[in-house]
Amino acid sequence: MGDRRANYAVVPFQQHLGQNAESLAVPWAEFVGDRTDAHEFTVPTDDAVDPYLELQAYDVEEYGHEIRVNGRSLSGFDIPPAEGWQHWMDTISGVDLTEGDNTLRVVRDADTTDAFVVGVVTVHWKEPA
Repeated sequence: MGDRRANYAVVPFQQHLGQNAESLAVPWAEFVGDRTDAHEFTVPTDDAVDPYLELQAYDVEEYGHEIRVNGRSLSGFDIPPAEGWQHWMDTISGVDLTEGDNTLRVVRDADTTDAFVVGVVTVHWKEPA
């Protein structure tokens, strides 16, 4: 495989997911309903390996929400419940990062009344040095 170096992309969201704008008192976050915007980040190689992400989330109450990379859901539960701010890491498996533009989106489980905020997500990978 040769020498590798770590690289990453910071993806700022600051978006409030919920049933309505009053579902959580967070005037500093944009209300977006059941899914965040699909934010783009750039990967400068076609040989990105060992990807994972770190996500800031505020006031998650349920397990069923999804993180989607390039339109595909990550496996397992993606964001665990926690009061207040949390920092969560999840491996990116079953989804490949591609050279150039990639997308990242969080989708709320609409079968719940949960409301939460997605803060900043950092996507990490290793690439040829």
